[in-house]
Parts: sequence; C-alpha cells; structure tokens
Amino acid sequence: MPPAPHASRRTFLGLTATVPLAFSGALTLGAGTARAADSAYVMGCFTESPSGNGTDYGLHLAVSTDALNWTPLNQNNPVVTPTEGAGGLRDPFILRKQDGTFVVLATDLKGTDWSYVSQYVHVWNSADLRTFTGYHRLKLHDMNTHSWAPEAYWDAGRGQYGIIYSAVNDSGHNVIMVNYTTDFVTASAPQVFFDPGYDVIDGDLAVGVNGVNYLYFKSSSAQALVGARSTSLTPGSFTAFSTGVAHGGTEAPILVKSQASGTWWLWGDTYTPNGVFYAWQSSSLSAGTWTAVDQRTYTQPVNSKHATIQPITTAEYTNLLAKWGAPAWNRLKSYNYPARYVRHSDYVGRIDEYPFDPYQDSQWKLVPGLADSAGVSFQSVNYPTRYLRHSDYQLRLDVGDGTSTFAQDATFYRTAGLADASWSSFRSYNYPTRYIRHSNYVLRIDPVSTATEQQDATFRVGY
Repeated sequence: MPPAPHASRRTFLGLTATVPLAFSGALTLGAGTARAADSAYVMGCFTESPSGNGTDYGLHLAVSTDALNWTPLNQNNPVVTPTEGAGGLRDPFILRKQDGTFVVLATDLKGTDWSYVSQYVHVWNSADLRTFTGYHRLKLHDMNTHSWAPEAYWDAGRGQYGIIYSAVNDSGHNVIMVNYTTDFVTASAPQVFFDPGYDVIDGDLAVGVNGVNYLYFKSSSAQALVGARSTSLTPGSFTAFSTGVAHGGTEAPILVKSQASGTWWLWGDTYTPNGVFYAWQSSSLSAGTWTAVDQRTYTQPVNSKHATIQPITTAEYTNLLAKWGAPAWNRLKSYNYPARYVRHSDYVGRIDEYPFDPYQDSQWKLVPGLADSAGVSFQSVNYPTRYLRHSDYQLRLDVGDGTSTFAQDATFYRTAGLADASWSSFRSYNYPTRYIRHSNYVLRIDPVSTATEQQDATFRVGY
C-alpha cells in the first residue's frame, strides 16, 4: 500500500527496506574566499501544508539576522523551480563555493512518492541567490534507488567538493553515500560515506570545527537526531557519539553556528505533525548534548519543510530583501502558547496550533487604524473585505460596513508587550482599558492586570 499524502518517509521505511529516504545539508566553516563578516543567514526550503493549498516543490528562500526568526522572500513563493526529472524538488541545500558564489542542490522529487527512483539531483549556480543559472541535473549513481537530500562540502585534503546523499545500497538499508566533484557537472563514482549498520538518513555536516568534523543524521535505531564525528573526512571514518534529540517524529537536522556568539543550534523538522520545526542549542559540538530552545525564541517560515541554513553577509541580506521583498502580511504568535498563532475560524478570532489550513487564516495585513491612523487594524489576507473587530468584547472577522462604530471596534493601539516589552500588545481604541487577549484560545478584549492576563495579551508580530 502506498503512503498517504504527506506521510513520512519514516513511515514508508517500515513498509519496505528497499526504498531510500532523504537527508539534509551541510555547514562548512573556514572555507571560501575572503569576504565581509557573516552577520545574517539565508534559509532554503520547500513548502507543504496539511491540505496542500500551501504546498510548492520549488526553491523558497527566507532571511534572518539571528538564524531564529525568518522573513520569507517573494511572498513565500518559489524563486526558482526545476524543469527536468520529476519537475519538482525536496530537501534543497545551499553551499557557498570556494570562489564565493553559491551552488544549490536538491532532491529530484515532486510530491511524496517515496518509490520514485532517481539517480540524479537538481543543480543551480548563483552569484548572489538573486539570479539562478546553469540549471541541470547531476547523475550520482546507477543504483535502482534515490539520491535524496544532497548536500555538498569542501574537502580541502582532496581539493574537491564532496556530495553526500542517502540511498539504499546493496546492504538493503539507507546509508550515506559520497561522490566527489570539482564543477557539479560530473562526479566520481559513489562510495559509502557512513553506514553504522542500520538506516541513517538526513545527514548534515559541520566541517572543521576545532579540527573535528561533525555529521548529524536521523537514526532509525534511536529514532532521534544523533551526531557522529571524525578528525578526517575519509569515508567510513565517522563514529556516533552524541545524545539523541527529538520532538515527536523528527528528521532533517540542520547545524547552525551563531555569527554573534559561541552558540550552536540544531534544527529538526517533524513529520508528526508534518512540517513543524523545533530547535535545540549547545555551547559546544564536542559535548554532544543539546538543550531545547523555547519556541518563543524562533519562528519558521509558514509551511516550510526540510530546510538548509547558511551564513550570508549583511550586504547579501539587504540585496535579497531588495530583490525579492518582505511579505505584505504578518502572523501573530502567542507569547504563552508560542506554538499557536492568531487566526480566524468561522469568522471567530482565536489562537490555534500551527500547522492548520487554510493557513491564510493566520495572515494579516496590519493597516492604519480605521478610526485613527496612529492605530492599527487587522485586515484578513484571504477575506480582504473583513477585519478583526470586537463585538460584545469578543473578536470577530466582519465585513467593514463603513460606520464609525465598526471603525472604532476594529482599531487598536500597538504598545510594548505587557509580558515582554520586545513583543507587542494591542489596546482597544474605544475601550482603552481593554486589550486583545486570548481566553480558552478565543480572542476578546479585556482589562488586564494579572501576570497571566498580561501573557495572554502579548504577541509577537512576525512572519
């Protein structure tokens, strides 16, 4: 029986050991030409939503100044889409090459047909992630299996790039393979890079960290994200060492080094539910232990799946925003329920846990207040004639009727967050002692005094 739509590759693995699964991308430190200090980050991903209306198998980009909170580019639409093979991608990876330009690799697969066989991966070149050239597919092997979630790294000892990916070889289970290339047009014969004797998928490399190379992967044995390490990049030299981390069914690890501190982050993408990212942090990769990061701290792009994160410069960050633009909408995250976002459902304002569909229910245009342009009104993205307004102190999504009463009910003053001044709270225009807050997940305007009420009335305005 084929897997249901959006079923995990992990589920499919239980059905057959002959079909390979995917894995993620690498972080290379200390390589590349001299350039301005890295002080920003770019994410590449594809998108899936529960019902499919936010699903797109092209390359999506987002940018960040802290590697935790992300601004989707191009209105969260793809910036480039494959035209060969399956006509779609999963699991993109971005590498800055030795000459300072970028190469983008991705799995050749559109959708969730885990039985799809491809010996190729998608490849693009880019000088700046604003334009993409030289699109082609690169053949990696002749096996009757996939070439899933490729990533690349610079192997200084060989003077070549390594391309690692997961495939089912003659062992009958997923191993991480490697091919070598100088130009991403042709590649050497494949070798086994890492095989601990059980399925390993979704590998991500950090190269040259205090003389050690780290490989994080999804372990079918531990059912968690686990690290291996080696003082060389020689195939077969990595040994597992770390404590596994997971939050439900977790895959697609991404190692990210802060450009501002000694902090490392490990991101993971869940498949139960599908497409929720969690993050852990550590001050030392060598320790192999991770602490969960509070979800208040980070926000993934809506519908994002199996991502890659790489450092970029401030100039590159600015140029990407100039080229692709920030979203014309926002999402509002709850302070004390940070897995939940402000949305409308049956025209009632509430906070619900991401992901949900239609995901557009949580997208808002924060426009000048209808009763006072110094305030703000919340215009629905998918029902643009409707605004959040209070009625009997409860928030509803109603059609603007042009009356002064409606305008006043739909206008709020944005203030420093009552529970955290770096967040936001929203005071009613015509009931100035009341703020928007949630109660039993439903939005209303109430007087706020207790610490719990202050948390209920605090939100993060982001994307």
